[in-house]
Amino acid sequence: MGKIYKTLIFDGEASLSVLETTDVVNTAIKYHKLTPVCAAALGRTLTATAFMSTGLKNEGDRLSVTIKGNGAGGTIITSCDSKLNVRGRIDNPFADAPLKQNGKLDVAAIVGNEGYMTVVKSMGLKEPYVGRCDLVSGEIAEDFAAYYAYSEQQPTAIALGVLIGKDGKCVGAGGVVIQPLPGCSETNISKIENEISRFANVSGLISEIGGKGICEKYFGEYSFEEYHTEYKCNCSKKYIDGVLLTLGKEELLDTIKSVGKVEVNCEFCDKKYEYAEEDVLKLFEL
Repeated sequence: MGKIYKTLIFDGEASLSVLETTDVVNTAIKYHKLTPVCAAALGRTLTATAFMSTGLKNEGDRLSVTIKGNGAGGTIITSCDSKLNVRGRIDNPFADAPLKQNGKLDVAAIVGNEGYMTVVKSMGLKEPYVGRCDLVSGEIAEDFAAYYAYSEQQPTAIALGVLIGKDGKCVGAGGVVIQPLPGCSETNISKIENEISRFANVSGLISEIGGKGICEKYFGEYSFEEYHTEYKCNCSKKYIDGVLLTLGKEELLDTIKSVGKVEVNCEFCDKKYEYAEEDVLKLFEL
């Protein structure tokens, strides 16, 4: 279970969020068999998506992020609901790239530095909100900061990180996000810029002291609200039934005749749904 800690800092003129998403990333690794660098790319995106979704207030609200770059990993898609159940996928989970000269994972090689990010928010309105901006680096944190600046006119300081151990499991993942509120003074904006620089190695800090430890060590004078986030897919047989109904009985029966069954794999959790001839006939009896 991931954790998100939120509070106001700097005389109430800025919001602070500290995220610990190690468990979320490890679930993604388990489902998708991610290489370390793909785990870092998808993990950073999942972390940022969970943060963005703390702004969803109503039961049916949901949010999705699509990052379509020119990197080896292909398109990244994540989504989250108001309960902070987050899920995601990357086109090529087995893509790899050499380490950078500083020894860190080259996330930009997987994401790419040309392309765009699209955010769709469905919040009970007639039409969903759609925001889009070009990628600026492919390192994810800078791209989300650019999205906030260009699409939502919200200055945002954001640090994201995923640390992968030698066994391929995540040992530390999370982020720190600071956003000035309307009326924030220039003095406090400068403080925000200085503050975020302390978290360049946020994944290492998460692995050592956890999200709560970051709150206590760096922001001990503030009281935090705690939220929980989890990698949880919302696929179901009822949903898959609905998808298959749109294909038509004859097409499904033809598939069964040629390959013996209809099989649908969820792209977010790899769960398999299998339909034999009798299942398809029962489906269309409705």
